[in-house]
Amino acid sequence: MENLSNISTIREIMDRFGFQFSKSLGQNFLINPGICPKIAEMGGAAADTGVLEIGTGFGVLTHELAKRAKRVVAVELDSRLLPVLEYTLSEHKNVKIINQDILKVDLKKLIETEFTGMDVYVCANLPYYITSPVIMALLEKRLSIKAVTVMVQKEAATRLCAKLPSRDCGAVTVAVRYYSEPKLLFSVSRGSFMPAPNVDSAVIRLDIKKDKPLSGEAEQRLFTVVKGAFSQRRKTLCNTISSSLNLSKEQVARALKDVNLKETARAEELSLDDFIRFSARLYQTTEEGI
Repeated sequence: MENLSNISTIREIMDRFGFQFSKSLGQNFLINPGICPKIAEMGGAAADTGVLEIGTGFGVLTHELAKRAKRVVAVELDSRLLPVLEYTLSEHKNVKIINQDILKVDLKKLIETEFTGMDVYVCANLPYYITSPVIMALLEKRLSIKAVTVMVQKEAATRLCAKLPSRDCGAVTVAVRYYSEPKLLFSVSRGSFMPAPNVDSAVIRLDIKKDKPLSGEAEQRLFTVVKGAFSQRRKTLCNTISSSLNLSKEQVARALKDVNLKETARAEELSLDDFIRFSARLYQTTEEGI
């Protein structure tokens, strides 16, 4: 079904199915017809690929993905949308809708079952309130996916794609840089949605790295340090790490010095490599009782 971003079409569908937008689910449907084709094209949808979509709305992005990809599997939480999608996507035989919470789905099993022999990409217009949990779930589970292309709040896009080190970065920035190569694709004004949110949005793409710097316990320790480092970002690492990891400031200062970092350094001043070296040395000195 074409024209799914047309306001008149959206209102006709709402009347037909008695549908109302849910604020609690963060539902803002696209009414700018140029956005979803760009997301589909830049997100990797092609004749030999599979696409996992998170959240469907009335199916405007799903429709564009289905026109390009070999197979589309969309996970949608709102059961009220199931009859709507049966109507709006009736022409597509390569689409499957799964009515579940994306954070509770066994994504490894889903990808193995639904996309056998295909390169898999993820595309989504994410509700703002679940942006970080969904992105981290996609990255941390080491799924067999090539890239994640999502529309998020513009402020979140800036943080997710920030370079290290910088004032815009946070713990999630380090994680995104660890697992992927992020890129800000384009901005989307608040007027592109119905109902219009109070903020602008942006589309980002995270190209998943094939090889990660660490694994196992070393990786867990890295992210323990990163989360602790940004827990009170205005304070120095000596203060935040000693507090969050229950270590003496002397131990933290020694580890910083050993990897050529200043004792007065703050989390936003470290690169990904700095965090990796500092984390390894910090735990080494702790185990040695230094």
